[in-house]
Amino acid sequence: MRLRGIRRSKNVEVRRGGRGGRAGGIGIVGLIVVLAVGYFTGIDVSPLLQQTASQSQQSAPVSEADSRATQFSAQVLATTEDVWTNVFREQLGREYVPPKLVVFSGVTQSPCGGASGATGPFYCPADSKAYLDTAFFNLLDERMGAGGDFAAAYVIAHEVAHHVQNELGILPKVNAARQQSSEVEANALTVRLELMADCLSGVWARNVEGLLERGDLQEALNAARKIGDDYLQRQAGRVPQPHTFTHGTSDQRERWFARGFETGAVGQCDTFAANRL
Repeated sequence: MRLRGIRRSKNVEVRRGGRGGRAGGIGIVGLIVVLAVGYFTGIDVSPLLQQTASQSQQSAPVSEADSRATQFSAQVLATTEDVWTNVFREQLGREYVPPKLVVFSGVTQSPCGGASGATGPFYCPADSKAYLDTAFFNLLDERMGAGGDFAAAYVIAHEVAHHVQNELGILPKVNAARQQSSEVEANALTVRLELMADCLSGVWARNVEGLLERGDLQEALNAARKIGDDYLQRQAGRVPQPHTFTHGTSDQRERWFARGFETGAVGQCDTFAANRL
């Protein structure tokens, strides 16, 4: 992805050395986290969360890798600001209010509960902030086989897409419906929410096409495949259980991202109106 000369967003909040405190439980609004916290769905990360919560964080010097990841994240966030400002104005006739991105290392706190590398990136609608541990980029590459700068950019774009859903009033409506549904029904609603975010990520990718380099689109599609519920459950040694899915299958995630990229239209991302996901 060609980011040389791209401005850095001012909506980035950097937290280092565990200054945000320990990563505790999910919190009283943990249900909201389930809507957006992602990428490791299908893998039981509770032991990791418990271990993280029991460890105090010491201040550490900022590594060169952390600095690069922070700069990269700020530039990608800037592209989402430009894209969604234009898309909201041209397609929706509305003004876009961008989110803040909290870039942290180790653990931190959000109104939606504790955040750590074990929880993965997520968007918290309570404070309109996306949370990202810079170490996740390496994890995405080394442990999930979804490397590349555009794959990392897709991760950020996906969380910003949840903010877009929040701005459009979709996120609170889905949350209210989930609270009145059974677990299986709630999971099905969350799948549609996540696939919509994938499609909106594709809309963003279509609008930054001039910044793409050869192979970038394939990096994003590969990342979408590697974070499908069925793929993650198989990687965890389990037989995929569709009723437990909360993000969609690899095929679904890839297909909806591609739909957003091919059409560039927010109106084509209405997964709740789709008969087939």
